[in-house]
Amino acid sequence: MAMINFKDIRKKLLKGDFSGLLGLLRLNGSRKKVIIHPAEVAQIFDPLPDDTSVQAFIAFGAEQRLQVFPYLDIFLQKKIIRHLPKERASYILNEILSDDRNIFYSHLKGVELTFFLEFLNEENKKLVHDIMGYPENSVARILNTDFASVYESMTIAEASEYLRKTHEDTENVNVLYVVDKNGRLLDDIPVRRLVLNEQHKTIAEIMDGFVVTLNIADPKEEAVAKFKEYDRASLPVINKDNVLLGVVTIDDVLDVAEQTDTAAIQKFGGVEELDYPYVKTPFFSLIRKRAGWLIVLFLGEMLTATAMGYFDKEISKAVVLALFVPLIISSGGNSGSQAATLIIRAMALKELTMKDWWYVMRREILSGLLLGVILGTIGLIRISVWQELHWFNYGPQWLLVAITIFFSLIGIVMWGTLSGSMIPIVLKRFKIDPATSSAPFVATLVDVTGLVIYFTIAASILKGTLL
Repeated sequence: MAMINFKDIRKKLLKGDFSGLLGLLRLNGSRKKVIIHPAEVAQIFDPLPDDTSVQAFIAFGAEQRLQVFPYLDIFLQKKIIRHLPKERASYILNEILSDDRNIFYSHLKGVELTFFLEFLNEENKKLVHDIMGYPENSVARILNTDFASVYESMTIAEASEYLRKTHEDTENVNVLYVVDKNGRLLDDIPVRRLVLNEQHKTIAEIMDGFVVTLNIADPKEEAVAKFKEYDRASLPVINKDNVLLGVVTIDDVLDVAEQTDTAAIQKFGGVEELDYPYVKTPFFSLIRKRAGWLIVLFLGEMLTATAMGYFDKEISKAVVLALFVPLIISSGGNSGSQAATLIIRAMALKELTMKDWWYVMRREILSGLLLGVILGTIGLIRISVWQELHWFNYGPQWLLVAITIFFSLIGIVMWGTLSGSMIPIVLKRFKIDPATSSAPFVATLVDVTGLVIYFTIAASILKGTLL
């Protein structure tokens, strides 16, 4: 296959020449050689102005539009539907796969949702209304109602003929779902069993009786966990009566996993979860998402100044203590951020639960102790070397200053690891996303309390000498 120059194609598109783009995508059922996947065609649109992308999309034929549309970002999808004649727009929204349609409508709210619902036929409109009745984070929002089902009484030959007559060649026919006359799920069967067994055998004879399911109201994270645990390409979705409602496929679950991880990273970085990708988020919306946490953290850091003011007398008597404030508070914040990162990720992977809090506490106290000793020793050696080599004069009581730094680092690092590990568990207990305990939040908390620990230890060790 010849190398395709996307840059040249984009240049032509900007000039209104769509011939290079139209030649890339074949229609389903065509005998022509596949050039590139529709997902790659969609990527060509990313750097282009929306108006150019809309014009290029409109230049496609009806079937080509169906192929490309699901791979476009939601902003462009909405703009395309608004610019197409209603008949063409309705064709796209009614004919795309049900999971792609559900995902599109899940991004809409209020008046916008009402507007786009008018493009659907009555059957699809009812299905979308039903899906919208479930929580936004439920598997219902990524449900695909295009699946293949058979009855256990059928022979393999009858089932194969039934599939040929009633289903198109799609990825959803790779697994068959065995149901009873009331639509209740009995089993799932990979299509390969139909090929590798004698045609006279019944479906019941090749069933193994083991089926992994999702409930329609399950959170999307549950779907991600089950796909990972059971290594499936699709999973059936049932209701409380075990009636088969649809399937969830691996491609949609991968999208969910990406969105979940992105949201967690954003929250942990001290940013509210973005509704859209960074490059598509409006400027002032981005400011609003970032300003909230920055204000909270700034107000928190103001307590650091308050703590410094409280120990103003001690600092004035022993100015040398102020030299180590950045070292002390950064060590505590860094250790807290480390612990929070490890615990939040372990909880996300279900390696830890709230019941493991005592195990985590013991482990982090010991970790904090040893890490504090390591850092404290480095600090003590550093002061001693600088004093002995006359690189800096810490005064006649320099050894006591070094001992103060040693024990302060032990205390602050222990407090940092304990805070960083326990805050996510406490938040989880109150049904708050543990990722909310962002690294900046933990660092700010440890900064303020670390100063109290530092000057309290200094007051005890240096009392009667420098203080």
